[in-house]
Amino acid sequence: MSTSTRSDGAPSAPTDLIQRDPRLAGPPHTPREAFSAMRMRLRGGELGPWPVIIGLIIIAIVFQSLNSTFLSSQNLYNLSLQVVAGGAIAVGIVLVLLLGEIDLSAGSVSGLAGTVLAVLTVRNSLPVWLGLIGAILAGTAVGALQGTIFARIGVPSFVVTLAGLIGWQGLQLYLLKPEGTINFPYNGFVAKITHTNLSKPAGWAVAAVVVLIYVGTEMLERRRRAEVGLAARPVASVVMRTIGLAVAVFGAVAILNAYAGVPIAVLIFVGLVVGFDLILRRTRYGRSIFAVGGNIEAARRAGINVTAIRISVFALCSTLAAIGGILFASRGYSVSQSSGGSDILLLAIAAAVIGGTSLFGGRGSTYSALLGSLVLGAITSGMLLLSLDVSVRYMITALVLVSAVILDSLSRRGRVSSGRE
Repeated sequence: MSTSTRSDGAPSAPTDLIQRDPRLAGPPHTPREAFSAMRMRLRGGELGPWPVIIGLIIIAIVFQSLNSTFLSSQNLYNLSLQVVAGGAIAVGIVLVLLLGEIDLSAGSVSGLAGTVLAVLTVRNSLPVWLGLIGAILAGTAVGALQGTIFARIGVPSFVVTLAGLIGWQGLQLYLLKPEGTINFPYNGFVAKITHTNLSKPAGWAVAAVVVLIYVGTEMLERRRRAEVGLAARPVASVVMRTIGLAVAVFGAVAILNAYAGVPIAVLIFVGLVVGFDLILRRTRYGRSIFAVGGNIEAARRAGINVTAIRISVFALCSTLAAIGGILFASRGYSVSQSSGGSDILLLAIAAAVIGGTSLFGGRGSTYSALLGSLVLGAITSGMLLLSLDVSVRYMITALVLVSAVILDSLSRRGRVSSGRE
């Protein structure tokens, strides 16, 4: 069995294996290698984010052709604010789906967290920072409790979180008595969370910092891999990726600045997406989540504390649901008996799945929450501009969700047939 050596001197995989799967040779160094690796991924059922991105482009083209204001800076600004609260909940749903489980209580937990915040800060006049901590910790405690019942006692997550959906909503209604609705001050800190924008220069500065951090991270990764003799991503690839990121980031800032500036809430949401993506991809804890979701028995034999991983993931899911509840409360200036209800849970789950997270566990990314939320937000925004009935939006959302699940099932079948799952 012959081996090959890369142009940078790093040892590579055996030649015959590389011919079967060019990805084993390490990061592609030529366009031909990149194309071969991409073709192999597609044939193996690894579609990545491209179906969602293509879907977003099609949605934008269709709605823009039907209403010329769809891609206006004002509508895109409103769209960005529209998705942040549900998107934060969807990030938590992604984490649970990576385990191959489900959390049906996320919507109720978001409503409960918003209620706790209102009760502490408005009704009992506690400092806002203390109310925020209390609301987030309430979500963490709920998730840890549900995760413990699931992981230690063995009650299916569907049943545990279904009971939570009902029970936490009941607790929310109890805490809201006797008013039923609690309003936040319009000029208070809670309201300002989703109603404050960066100045235009600050928006450009944030965009520049994001790109610089990415470049620094890539250069650090190249040096680390070189130190241990591993093949690193070529400089040309890093340059192209940096250009792509810069176009996306500066383009988004330009659109938002054209209307009112970059909303603080959008930065919070994007920060959650990027932060948890780094945790999943760059830490042992994140790799353990993928391992448990991919094959629980193999993960257990590898020494992973499966019980602790499961409990912590459910705690994180409810924590993110609490953050989403705070954003919802801020956006609406109030909490009521309907907070956390309606279609919030279903849309969060739909966003995670539509964005590309597998229902079978072990595959996905927090960027799924971002992309899926944008898809659903774009559909909703387009429907509102066309003054279509909500029933039509529900049917289209259902169609998109079913299409995403079918695509997930087909890609999984491709991975199984190619021996990658």
